[in-house]
Order: sequence, then structure tokens, then C-alpha cells
Amino acid sequence: MIQPELKYGFRKSEMILNEVYFWTDTIKNWNKLLEHDSNKYIIIDCWRNLISREKIKLYAFVIMPNHIHAIWEMMNMNGKEMPYASFNKFTSHQFLERVRLTPQIIPLKDSHDRERKHRFWQRDPLAIQMNSKSTVEQTINYIHFNPLQEHWNLVSKPEDYRWSSARFYETGFDEFGIITDYRERF
Repeated sequence: MIQPELKYGFRKSEMILNEVYFWTDTIKNWNKLLEHDSNKYIIIDCWRNLISREKIKLYAFVIMPNHIHAIWEMMNMNGKEMPYASFNKFTSHQFLERVRLTPQIIPLKDSHDRERKHRFWQRDPLAIQMNSKSTVEQTINYIHFNPLQEHWNLVSKPEDYRWSSARFYETGFDEFGIITDYRERF
């Protein structure tokens, strides 16, 4: 029997505390909202806040022009909601504020979407539980090579892409101060 969430095209987006997940979140309609660096900083700042409040641990990430990948762990509830829900809510509010202040920086294909406060992210992000060190390492490799894909061609080496954890794993330098080395967990 097909699971209901798969039967109707939904992806598994639920996560539980103290488990590590590969997580993909996509901007609605694949808009390139995250092309502008100031919008990438919204994501970095939100992660930094959740980390400082011990709500999450972030093991790897990449911020692409229209989606993000992360390997992370939800440590504690953020009030009554899971940290990933807080992440989507906070970043959406910040994106909306940027639309109001500088509409030219938020490239949205559909003008009526500009006023939909919580629809910057597509519904049903993908969450896949990571159960082994080898699975985490394969997934980190996938994440870090995302900017090198032919249709993106953003850099020639993973560690040259500023908006990922590749440089941390190559050199030990964490520009944003948000990475926990996965080897501490696995």
C-alpha cells in the first residue's frame, strides 16, 4: 500500500528531536529568491539564532539561488513549535519585509504572491533521517558539489562557494560560526 503522504505527492517533512536529517527546502515556484546575498544572510542569521539558543545543530549546508540543503538536528522545541517550522516562519517574515522595502531584490514570478506572507517556501520540504556516518558523508558530498553542477556552475571547487559548509570541512574555517563537525555526532 502506498503511504498517504506519497500517494498524493507529499514529501515527508516531519522531523523528531535529537535525530539527524538531510533537509531540502525550496523557494516557491523555484524563484531565485536566494540569488541576492542579503537574502542568504537572512538564512544564516536565522540558523545562528537557533544555534545560539540550542534549538539546532547544523552539520552541513548549502544555500543555492532557489533552494537550500542542510544536515541538521533539532535539539529542543522553540516554544510550541519545532525549530524547522520556526526557521520557515522567521525567514518568510524577513523575506516579506524585504519585499516591502526593496521589491526589486525579491524576484517573484507571480506579483500577487508578494503579499502572501508565509508562502516564500514551497510546502512539504524533504526530510530524510541520517542513520550512519557513511550516509552523512555521502550526503555532505552531494551538498557541497551542488554549486558545481553544470546548470549552476557557480564555482570550480566546493570550498570556493561561500554559502556552504565545504570550506569548513576543507580548511576548518567557519566564516559564519554555525557549523558543528558531524564527526562529533557520528
